[in-house]
Amino acid sequence: MLRILLIFLAFTHAAAAETLTAKRLIRAQTVLSADDIDTRPDGPETALTDPSEAIGREARITIYAGHPLRPEDLGPPTLVDRNQRVTLLYRSGALTISAEGRALARGGAGDEIRVMNTASKTTVVATISETGDAIVQPR
Repeated sequence: MLRILLIFLAFTHAAAAETLTAKRLIRAQTVLSADDIDTRPDGPETALTDPSEAIGREARITIYAGHPLRPEDLGPPTLVDRNQRVTLLYRSGALTISAEGRALARGGAGDEIRVMNTASKTTVVATISETGDAIVQPR
C-alpha cells in the first residue's frame, strides 16, 4: 500500500504545473517583465502558469514577493490616466464625431471607463482603443 502511495505522489508532483510568483515586491501600476517573475512547484489552481500571460501586463494591486500571480491581479498596460484629456470618438456607419473629453478613471486597451465631454459636461462610458482614444458605442 505504501509503495502505491509513493508512486502516486511521485506522478502527481511531476504532473503538477509550476505556478508563477512575484520575485520581488511589485507595486500597483507596474508593468511586469521576466525579472519580476519566479516559479514554484506548488500554488493555488487560480495562479498563472505561463510567463507569457504575465509579462507585459500591469499589476492592478500590490503583489508581495513570493505571492502567486493571479489573472485578476493583472491587466493591460494603462494607456489613459485619470483626469487625462482624451479624444472622444463616436462612429456610426460613415459618420464620425470627435470631441475632447476628460478621463474619469484609468484604463488600458479594451477597458470601459467613464469620460466627461468637456464641452457639454456630459459623462459617457467609452472603450479605450489601442491608440488611447475613447470610443463611444452607439446605443
